[in-house]
Amino acid sequence: MNTLLVTGSSGLIGSEVCNHFAKRGWKVYGIDNNQRAVFFGAAGDTRWNQARLQAELGQSFVHMELDIRDRAAVLAMMAELKPQAIVHTAAQPSHDRAAAIPFDDFDTNAVGTLNLLEATRQNCPESPFVHLSTNKVYGDRPNSIALRELDTRWDYDDPAYANGINENFSIDQSKHSLFGASKVAADVMVQEYGRYFGIPSCCLRGGCLTGPNHSGVELHGFLSYLVKCNLEGRLYKVFGYKGKQVRDNIHSHDVARFIEAFLEAPRVAEVYNLGGGRENSCSIWEAFQIAEQHSSKEQLYEYVDQNRIGDHICYISDLSKMREHYPQWDISISLNETIGQIVRNWQNREA
Repeated sequence: MNTLLVTGSSGLIGSEVCNHFAKRGWKVYGIDNNQRAVFFGAAGDTRWNQARLQAELGQSFVHMELDIRDRAAVLAMMAELKPQAIVHTAAQPSHDRAAAIPFDDFDTNAVGTLNLLEATRQNCPESPFVHLSTNKVYGDRPNSIALRELDTRWDYDDPAYANGINENFSIDQSKHSLFGASKVAADVMVQEYGRYFGIPSCCLRGGCLTGPNHSGVELHGFLSYLVKCNLEGRLYKVFGYKGKQVRDNIHSHDVARFIEAFLEAPRVAEVYNLGGGRENSCSIWEAFQIAEQHSSKEQLYEYVDQNRIGDHICYISDLSKMREHYPQWDISISLNETIGQIVRNWQNREA
């Protein structure tokens, strides 16, 4: 039986990956110590998702309470398991929160990744290593692209970006936020372990990764938190850019499907911009409209002139490279269906 190690297994992407591969016959070992509750308080708690995985997956899933910052524990765990593949999703995921906890942020995102990479090199260097990176590695450089203002969104006014931002876009000389900087360190380290040691590996530079199992909070989890505010009649704060800032959104199921495609034909030190592409992009105003259609509730909001530091005005992932390397993969869940699933899941959780 193939064995898979998933870090951050109780989070949105980690839990989706655990579920996806366990149902395909893999033995899945999930590492999670509920750090989201430490970073974000009770609203970020993911124990409910851990319990769900244990109940639904049974003996196919083994939960491991481990902190990836604990180097000795990571090395010992990898020496014992020697998994056939590693999917690393554990992170401090908020660029706003990072400024308040810079040591925790860097130790988790950068040092934790290094611990896992070195443990892989020492014990199972032939095993593919998939790293969930972020589009924040590009810093605020996407804001240098010429834009045009439409009724409900910003869009690129440069034909070179008609399909979005590709992997050749510069990560240098821009404001990243401390979170972006720690993720750059991790991203480059994964590539280096690939190139230097030959470890099969890729960095998935995610746009807005989303889905019904997200524990969205104000500082992390765009659509999940927006829907939660809608259902609870809570004010959603819109920060700057006239509410027309654009995100591309990819369902966690499509993320897991791409990871499966990569593990079936792994490459070395690859980078992919992982998002929903133009078809699954939306502005905040457009997301409000879709959420209202599914919930039949008016979205309450407060507009704040000051944008969030380093926030992207418009970010759309160019999926061309992913589709070229793995033509059997494509987006399978639309933005409308994704938001509908999030609405129904929050309703069920709060019932």
